Amino acid sequence: MNPLVRWFHQLGSPPYFDRFAARWTPWCYLAAMVLFGFGLWQALFVVPADYQQSDSFRILYIHVPSAWMSLFVFGLMAFYAAIALIWRIKLCEILAMACAPIGAGFTVITLATGSIWGKPMWGTWWDWDPRLTTELILLFLYLGVMGLYNAIDDRRAAARAAGLLSIVGVALLPIIRYSVVWWNSLHQGQTISLMGGSRMDPSMMLPLWLMVAATKFWFAGSLLARARADNLRREAGKDWVARLAGTKP
Repeated sequence: MNPLVRWFHQLGSPPYFDRFAARWTPWCYLAAMVLFGFGLWQALFVVPADYQQSDSFRILYIHVPSAWMSLFVFGLMAFYAAIALIWRIKLCEILAMACAPIGAGFTVITLATGSIWGKPMWGTWWDWDPRLTTELILLFLYLGVMGLYNAIDDRRAAARAAGLLSIVGVALLPIIRYSVVWWNSLHQGQTISLMGGSRMDPSMMLPLWLMVAATKFWFAGSLLARARADNLRREAGKDWVARLAGTKP
């Protein structure tokens, strides 16, 4: 068997995943903190003020990575949920449900920083703008997935029901992404392009990419930590969990 395929098969084993998560979670958090620290220092003290928005533009270094993560995490959650529904892989159910509260957190940060940024730019904390409204709906979808998962006692049935909701909710992601293109929007248009052609000055890009990388590592650490905890709860009573807890020789 191909070594990579064999590794993925092993990762589906609860004891193996527990060891994997325990090993890599601290490293993910450490990488995130280093990148956050360097990125924030660059964003606050190195990058020059914007010629139009002055220093208020600096909130984008939190807002933009969080907004990207709010979409990325929902898409990943739906991907794990689809695998779980098709192949009945328990670890994918666990990972999908672990994504929901983390993605909801990123969405709350996106909405909060957007409001703070919007107050001096638009003169209001909130407007029923297409981008803002669809991002708020995304938060409700995250909360719906979490609520449905916790409303059903059977963990596997709950994960399947909540996972199905996340798969349906994926249709919202391109609407959020292209809302500033399809409708007249108070929200500014696309400034940063991953494929080039960004309207942001190159001198301001480094801290942004550092913060983007930091949020990815933070998400990875949080996902592994939450999934490990859920995995241990589901496997409670198994011999390997008892040995891990030191209650069985």
